[in-house]
Amino acid sequence: MALVFIVEDNQLIREAVSQYFQIDGTDVVEFSQASGVTDAIETQNPDLLILDVMLPDENGFVLAKQIRRSSDIPIMFLTARESESDRITGFEIGADDYVVKPFSAKELVLRAKALIRRTSNKGDDSETGLSARWVLGDSELLLDRKRHRAFINGDELSLTASEWKILSYLASYDEAVRTRRSILGECLDYLHDGSERTVDTHIANIRNKLKDDDWIETVRGYGYRFCGEMKADGEA
Repeated sequence: MALVFIVEDNQLIREAVSQYFQIDGTDVVEFSQASGVTDAIETQNPDLLILDVMLPDENGFVLAKQIRRSSDIPIMFLTARESESDRITGFEIGADDYVVKPFSAKELVLRAKALIRRTSNKGDDSETGLSARWVLGDSELLLDRKRHRAFINGDELSLTASEWKILSYLASYDEAVRTRRSILGECLDYLHDGSERTVDTHIANIRNKLKDDDWIETVRGYGYRFCGEMKADGEA
C-alpha cells in the first residue's frame, strides 16, 4: 500500500485531501508545518510528498530544495501560487507536478497515483532488465532501465522520476524529434494545464545534470531530439 505525506497548514484542505486518499486505499501522514518532514521522510520512506508552498514555519520551495539534496521522492506542490514563474520555480527545484488551488480532489488523487506509478513500477516497461550506453564526444551515458538509474562517465545522476522518464523516452527514439506534447503525454501521464513550458524546465534540469547541453537538442517550434550515439555491447 502506498504512503503519501501531505504538508498543508490549512486543516480543512489537509483533512479533505487525506480523506480522498484513504478512500482510495492509500495510507496518509499529515503535517501542518515543515518541521519534522525531512526526518520523517528518512525514517518512513513515503511514496509521494504533497507540499504546500506557503507554510507557517518554512517556505515550501526551500523545504523541497533541502529534501532534494538527499532524496528523489516524488514531490507534488499544492499551492495558491499560480504564476508561471512560481510553477517554473517548482519544477526547477525538482518537483514532479504542480497543482494550483482551488483544485479537484479527485483529479489530485489521479495525478498522485500517476506519479507513484511512475516511481514504483520500475520493472514494468518493455525494456526491463536492459542497460544501454550512448556516447557523445568523450562522454558516455549509461541507462539502467531495470533499476531506473543513469550514469554519466561512471558517475550516477540524481534524477527525479519525471527526469528519468523523459531522458529514457528521448533516448529510446534514437535521434527522432519528439514534441513537447508527446513528452507530456508519454512521460508525465497527464497533460498539464497548457504547461508545455513544464517540459522545457525538466529538459533544462536534465541538461544541467548531464553537464552538457549537447546531449539533447532543441528543435525550435517543435520539441527535442536526443543526440547520443548508441554504443554496442562490447564496443570499446
